[in-house]
Amino acid sequence: MSKFIWRGRTDEEDGNQGLRWHQVMNSSNSELNFPSCHLLGLACDLGVKENKGRIGAKIGPSAIRSALANLPYQYNVTLHDRGDITAQSNLANCQQEYAQEVTNALQQNAFVIGLGGGHEIAWGSYLGLHQAFNLADGTKANRKRIGIINFDAHFDLRKPSPNASSGTPFRQIFQHCADHSLAFRYACLGVSRMANTRALFEFAQQSNTQFLLDEDCSLERAQSILLPILREIDVLYVTICLDAFPSALAPGVSAPSSLGIDIKFVLKTLRWLAFQQTTLSYQWPIMDIAELNPKYDIDQRTARLAARLVFEGIDAKFS
Repeated sequence: MSKFIWRGRTDEEDGNQGLRWHQVMNSSNSELNFPSCHLLGLACDLGVKENKGRIGAKIGPSAIRSALANLPYQYNVTLHDRGDITAQSNLANCQQEYAQEVTNALQQNAFVIGLGGGHEIAWGSYLGLHQAFNLADGTKANRKRIGIINFDAHFDLRKPSPNASSGTPFRQIFQHCADHSLAFRYACLGVSRMANTRALFEFAQQSNTQFLLDEDCSLERAQSILLPILREIDVLYVTICLDAFPSALAPGVSAPSSLGIDIKFVLKTLRWLAFQQTTLSYQWPIMDIAELNPKYDIDQRTARLAARLVFEGIDAKFS
């Protein structure tokens, strides 16, 4: 596990009212009985390379943390950084190691935010969630129904050929569900017709994937396709691929988008998903941010976007 050194601006004149993330990260507030949020990075772009993309996302987790460091601390939440799982040469091994750390954090009742890295993080996040909420012996008793919402220009339903990549995680999840007699509940918001082949649209239909095209994204349209899923699940996993956003806002990705979706749409949807926990019977214990590639970022635009999504995700979850 590699660790990030948190540092940043300090406003001593404001006391505790002027605290920033770097000052409270990993501090103990156990006596205050605050809920906890754990950051966990997957410093990996092996999946991006396998998918013939632009490598560089392995330094994404550190870039997101740098953008988070000076943000104001505005929650009654304990922030903890678990560090990074660093990939060397074996994608499956690092995904499994990351998944185990996700499981460990979830079993401590933490809200987990994964930091990528390529979108291969999604297979690890799902696997860690499955391990934490389902019995290890595979019996049907007490199985938790998992739903996945992906903000993404791509379905990422490619078939491993033969290796897994950043383009295959939800196909892997589909196969895992089939192998374990579990329903595949997956929605992809922001799909670009320019970024997905006919084969991918056909498999999306075959797998009952729910989706919205980038040009059709609104909270009302999202609610119409998400509510049926939310009513059927026990546990929600939210994943955000930064290439879902316009390239002017998110240039630092492997595959920049020429159109993209509005960040306000994503923020409104996150808040709505958090609110629905109070009316429907599901938990939202994990989200992740994928595909930040600092090599191609401009003025930290994409890193700051990722930091805003983390900030707003925590705010939605705990407000």
